[in-house]
Amino acid sequence: MAVGARSGTEEPEEPAGNGESAQPAASGVPGGPADPARATDPGQPAGPGRPTGPGVPLDKEQPVDEEESGSVKKGKKPRAFWKELPILIGIALILALIIKTFLVQAFSIPSDSMQDTLQRGDRVLVDKLTPWFGSEPERGEVVVFHDPGGWLNEMPTPEPNAIQQVLSFIGLMPSAEEKDLIKRVIAVGGDTVECQGTGPVKVNGTALKEDSYLYPGNTPCGDKPFGPIKVPKDSIWVMGDHRQDSLDSRYHTNLKGNGTVETKQVVGRAFTIAWPINRWSWLSVPDTFDQPALNKAMAATPAALGLAGAVPIVLWRRRRRTARAAQPVERASD
Repeated sequence: MAVGARSGTEEPEEPAGNGESAQPAASGVPGGPADPARATDPGQPAGPGRPTGPGVPLDKEQPVDEEESGSVKKGKKPRAFWKELPILIGIALILALIIKTFLVQAFSIPSDSMQDTLQRGDRVLVDKLTPWFGSEPERGEVVVFHDPGGWLNEMPTPEPNAIQQVLSFIGLMPSAEEKDLIKRVIAVGGDTVECQGTGPVKVNGTALKEDSYLYPGNTPCGDKPFGPIKVPKDSIWVMGDHRQDSLDSRYHTNLKGNGTVETKQVVGRAFTIAWPINRWSWLSVPDTFDQPALNKAMAATPAALGLAGAVPIVLWRRRRRTARAAQPVERASD
């Protein structure tokens, strides 16, 4: 009997090749080493207990992302400031253009016509928003308006340089190409204004006390008496605070409107002196324009309309009473 022989009932053992241990064929037994559900699942992480062998694919080593650590993901690197700068400048220019067009605009005072309220070289801010809501200029306000025609014909228009053009475009400087003026509103549409001799200026027959803003040494008429002039509807009568150095409404009574300015020419109200810093102040309306008597002409208009409407009603009521009184007499005669 040969040494090492096995019984005939046992299957011969297959030799192992290349030093690998022998593996039994897939038997389909759950949990066996040849379980296909475990052998073909590439999503299983490598580690202890993971089956190995010819039928099991080996995991490939995955590259490590330097921006990821565990489950925490790092943010993107911020953009350089010099790349953001053009965007910021563009947004600032757009906002400045919107503000200049619809809200506020800066104007420079080129003359002495509004002394001592405004000095030559002052920068004022002009409210351009309220006119968009139908607001009309009021007595006592300092307003900027376009040349109505013929007021500044004798003044040459300076040629702006490139920097001035850019600054005026965004509203930091007034446009040198536009002819704008700044004066104080003395009377509005429907008012009657006049000034005789040495003054005072009268609006609707009420004298204005102008000491708080009139240039020292000037007379209210400024050696240029005028009126009485009826201010047309949607128009204003304007005068400078330095009466003897202001070519205002008084000097243009020969033009259309008798020297008045249509409200559609008004850019807006100057509400503050913004520059220089030591000149900063609000441009408020003087108390003299708060006199109730200035509005007496307007107050009379509703009263007159009320009276005109009441007359027909009174006549109609009297006619009805007369008819009722005569009715019993007619029945008695029957």
